[in-house]
Amino acid sequence: MRIYDISLGISPEMPVWPGDPPVVIERVREIAKGANANVSRLECGVHIGTHVDAPIHFIEDSLGVEAIPIQVLIGRAYVVHLPNASVIDENTLEGSAIPPRTRRVLFRTSNSKYWADGELKFKKDFVAIDASGASWLVRKKVKLVGIDYLSVAPFGASRETHRILLENGVTVIEGLDLSEVRQGRYTLYCLPLKIIGSDGAPARTILVGV
Repeated sequence: MRIYDISLGISPEMPVWPGDPPVVIERVREIAKGANANVSRLECGVHIGTHVDAPIHFIEDSLGVEAIPIQVLIGRAYVVHLPNASVIDENTLEGSAIPPRTRRVLFRTSNSKYWADGELKFKKDFVAIDASGASWLVRKKVKLVGIDYLSVAPFGASRETHRILLENGVTVIEGLDLSEVRQGRYTLYCLPLKIIGSDGAPARTILVGV
């Protein structure tokens, strides 16, 4: 059995979505300065690194991240490798190797090279799912979608893809590091922080080879 940690490390140097709060980690008490223990403060947005989007992120008066069923976040998943895709649309998905009746799909694209190379600058031209791809996934009854960059939707056109997925009960994981993961079947464990009413939450996420 092999375990893959597909979570991004959280640090002030990591890329964040343009306009979102940067990551601040501050040591507020230090043993070296006479404190009883080391204590740090974390300041950040909820959509940093590897994170889960809640329906309320794009659908007003909808559910927060604490309402996403654990049963969706844990279970069999399929990693599909699309190294040559510039966009994940309906045509790309029709030609992919996603097995029938797959309910959790994680997309490894050329984005994963950013994480493998330690790229810290935000990239606008990342590979993402367009509206036609989102509709295809809904029709195939997929219940969870993960992507290897900070948004499941293309930069500058984020609303429609998110709306299609979230309105149809598809859970979204963004910011996965799939650079070491081969195409195939795994067991997914994704545990977002239980932040009540939040539109998203960072998540420690792993894959276990099956």
